[in-house]
Amino acid sequence: MPFYQKRGQIPNKRHIQFRDDRGNLYWEELISRKGFSHIYSNVYHIHPPTAVQKVGDITVLPLEEWHQTHRHHHLKTRGLDHKGDAVTSRIPLFFNSDVILSKAHTSQSMNSLYRNGHHDECLFVHSGKGTLKSNFGTLALTGGDYAIIPRGVIWQLDIEKPMELLVVETAGPIETPDRYRNRLGQLLEHSPFNERDIKTPQYENPVSDGPIEVVVRLVQGLQSYEYRHHPFDIVGWDGCYFPWAFNVNDFMPITGKVHQPPPVHQVFQAPGLVICNFVPRIFDYHPEAVPAPYAHSNVDSDEILYYVSGDFMSRRGIEEGSITYHPAGLPHGPQPDKIEESLGTKEANEIAVMVDTFHPLKMTNAAADIDESDYPLSWLGNS
Repeated sequence: MPFYQKRGQIPNKRHIQFRDDRGNLYWEELISRKGFSHIYSNVYHIHPPTAVQKVGDITVLPLEEWHQTHRHHHLKTRGLDHKGDAVTSRIPLFFNSDVILSKAHTSQSMNSLYRNGHHDECLFVHSGKGTLKSNFGTLALTGGDYAIIPRGVIWQLDIEKPMELLVVETAGPIETPDRYRNRLGQLLEHSPFNERDIKTPQYENPVSDGPIEVVVRLVQGLQSYEYRHHPFDIVGWDGCYFPWAFNVNDFMPITGKVHQPPPVHQVFQAPGLVICNFVPRIFDYHPEAVPAPYAHSNVDSDEILYYVSGDFMSRRGIEEGSITYHPAGLPHGPQPDKIEESLGTKEANEIAVMVDTFHPLKMTNAAADIDESDYPLSWLGNS
């Protein structure tokens, strides 16, 4: 997020001497994107942040593709057998060169620190409660929160109440949509949310113990490093690069006289994909409006829709935690009887998260066990 934040103690200029009360020099670290030509933050450590004293072996995490027919899919993700912490409980379900989409039932706090070295991360909290601890400070997370964690941020998630997570790992930065920002990066007046809605890290006192294990996520898998000093030994930081959170309930939906297309529901963008959310809203107010969405042929994108809560007005048989996957090349839309049923309806009462990708997705073998094989026939209705 390109807006400036400052926490703790920092010197009045970058790259100058900054010492503690005993005269010891603090260690400055620049955390930046695109080399030195994009957003960044400067952080100040008590100890050198480079002191690695042991490099562990890599644990390979292969993404095994489920080779299946080209069709629509409905996955009941609560049927997955996955427990653990916010990293070990992840089960990847979809992937391509731009994104990995996983589901996690997170029942345990993390014992190790974690850094994703090759992906940015969006953790959508379907339910539960916890605290995201990072080298930038803490973020309290609860149901409906999106936690945006840029690559390189070191973090761990402490669980207060078991958390059900949808995890989106992207090959590039996760940002607010271009069309909702002015040329200087500020969210515009007509944006469905603004900076006032965004939660930024609360500063915590530096941690000076060690050694400490940091698990690093790479494209190939997970590798552990043992650092001599705890990376949370930060006395202060400033800049525009940090983890942040936004709650789906703070999204103010854009409505219209007739049905509005899905881009009005967009909340984030990343290279090769967009993330949208559907929230409770007033329905279309033209006297002959059809509130149910019209049928749509995906020509350039694959669509993932994750159902969170409420009455899903466009189809029957959808449970909380379900995922529908509508691949490019096939039309999809509401079930026929749901179109008639929607006529005269005044409002929607649903929350869902949608990820549209611009390159075809692959499904993993883990998806096979929770797939509803007859889902492609669900549009036949009673005809």
